[in-house]
Amino acid sequence: MKFLNQYLPQIKFKELLGNQLIQSFLTVGIITLLVKGLGFYKESVVAANFGLSKVLDTFYIAYLIPTFILNVFISAFKNVFIPNYVAELKTGKDISGIQSAGFLITGFVSVLFTLIAFLFTDVYLENIFPGHTPSYYALVKSHFYFVMPCIIFWGFSSLLSGLLNIQKEFLHSTLAGIFMPVAIIATLFLFRASLGDMVLAVGTLIGTILSFIYLLVTCLNREIINLSKPDFNNQNVRQMFVQVPAKASSGFFTGLIGVTDQYFAAQLVIGSIAALNYGLKIPAFLIGLLTIAISNVLLPYFSGSVIENRERAFHNLVRMLKLIFIVSAIAAIIGILLSDFLVELFFERKEFTAEDTERVAAIQKLFLIYAPFTICGMVVVNFLTSINKNAFMAKVSFGSMCANFVLDYILMKYYGVFGIALCSTVVHIAKSLVLFFYAMKQKKLGDAGDS
Repeated sequence: MKFLNQYLPQIKFKELLGNQLIQSFLTVGIITLLVKGLGFYKESVVAANFGLSKVLDTFYIAYLIPTFILNVFISAFKNVFIPNYVAELKTGKDISGIQSAGFLITGFVSVLFTLIAFLFTDVYLENIFPGHTPSYYALVKSHFYFVMPCIIFWGFSSLLSGLLNIQKEFLHSTLAGIFMPVAIIATLFLFRASLGDMVLAVGTLIGTILSFIYLLVTCLNREIINLSKPDFNNQNVRQMFVQVPAKASSGFFTGLIGVTDQYFAAQLVIGSIAALNYGLKIPAFLIGLLTIAISNVLLPYFSGSVIENRERAFHNLVRMLKLIFIVSAIAAIIGILLSDFLVELFFERKEFTAEDTERVAAIQKLFLIYAPFTICGMVVVNFLTSINKNAFMAKVSFGSMCANFVLDYILMKYYGVFGIALCSTVVHIAKSLVLFFYAMKQKKLGDAGDS
């Protein structure tokens, strides 16, 4: 109790529940819990149908590049767009020009990288995942051709959800995530026989399109979309172009960590990629539950609060980190203690055996260790993005990528797939601590410009 009294802020619950920021967190958190819960059920259904099989391995490989493009380039632009769009709103000027520029850039980036992904599929497979049979590569490409169009829809959906978050329409932006698991579950139950091995890829594409349609209709109904001639001479648009390379570089190096993990896992026995992914499911549930709320709510919040009162913004950052770390650490400890039981409960049926449960649970425990650090790290990332400190984050991400590659290579030799999981844990914790201490340094410097 003394520990909690020392580190938890003194909270008056009536004031807390009346706080608009907390209400936004609760809204996003509850809807995210629903979406993630449904997604978790989807993973249970997928596990029962495929186990740790070649079909699942090849689907994850095919899914890796489109999601890499989403997380690196598309999300990078969205995260840079939001603070600069908020800054433009604060001026009271017409925002149609900057919004049009945002849509145009998003469309260009999405189409460009879809084309690049299509043209370099064979090179990517042969160099990143060498040594497999022609039928294995053919299965990967079959999955990929269905998932590839998702890149374009994800691009526009990302910007539309960002606009909704800026307008505090958190309910609708978060609810859009429900279409993916629903579509995959529906295709598994209704079209498993007719679609065969392609059922997951087709379900992913259907869910992506439905999510985009929902976001577009919502934005049109809320009259959020306001387009005119793109204004590339706008000061905040120019600031976006300055920040995008650093933000994209940061996302690129961070994304390569996952690619590297799967590259080394592919050198091991069949099913290692699937085991690594299933070991991440429950930690990802915990991390995703909080980080979606953090990303959706805090980036617009920090972007506005830093402009209004920088000192108070730093004060609120520290208070949030204390509370979030304690809550997430407790959740992670519970997850570690119940790890074997949870994997058996959610996944062990049909093709997913008791041996698979033991293997996945051990990986899961390692991933849960870094969960509190990663969640707090996301808070810090959103704060640093709001004050345009993207150049430093790119350097940290590059260092993390290099460390991850070296540790993966060393630890895999001794511990196999468990070594890869241990490497991820060490790298994520170190990266989060570096970002935290850098953010605290900015508080002392008092300079909100980019380094």
